[in-house]
Amino acid sequence: MQEKLLELLEVLKKVRKVDLIIIAGIIIALFVGFITFKNIRQTADKQIEATSKISFTVFIRGVTYTGADLPIKANEKTFISIRNVPYTDLDITDVSAERKKVVLPTVNSKKVMVVEDVSQSHLYDVAVTLTDTAKITKDGAVVGGNKVKIGLPITLEGKDYKFSGTVSDLKIINDTDNPELNKTIQSNTADNV
Repeated sequence: MQEKLLELLEVLKKVRKVDLIIIAGIIIALFVGFITFKNIRQTADKQIEATSKISFTVFIRGVTYTGADLPIKANEKTFISIRNVPYTDLDITDVSAERKKVVLPTVNSKKVMVVEDVSQSHLYDVAVTLTDTAKITKDGAVVGGNKVKIGLPITLEGKDYKFSGTVSDLKIINDTDNPELNKTIQSNTADNV
């Protein structure tokens, strides 16, 4: 018995600390895999409640353009990048552009009026509405691995333009069949405003 114990100690002396760390890592990975397989731990794909169409508006501030019509138009496609990571082509449903405005006081009155800024006649604020299919979770809509929330930076790119803006509005078009989930999603969307 003592000989076997001495042999075991000799084998343990030959094992390095790195080997023990690798063995411990393998055991932990097997344990996590087992509890995931037995549905004790929830993975990301199981958090997805539904898939739905969404509509979101990207607000682009201070676009300088000297041409007659803006190059970005409704009923066309634009390629988007989310947080500087290329995503896909999306349909543009609406585009609205306004020239920069200034607030001027009126003479002999406490009122003000808003007029176009003639000193910056080629400067526009543009709102572009896009549609996409999103995975709906309890935290909101997810496209391209990113949660679409107000303030998310997005770049729109076409053959003649590349504009950067942020999401300023988000709507779920086709609500899911689960009324409780719809209520949660709509309240989470409203909370992010």
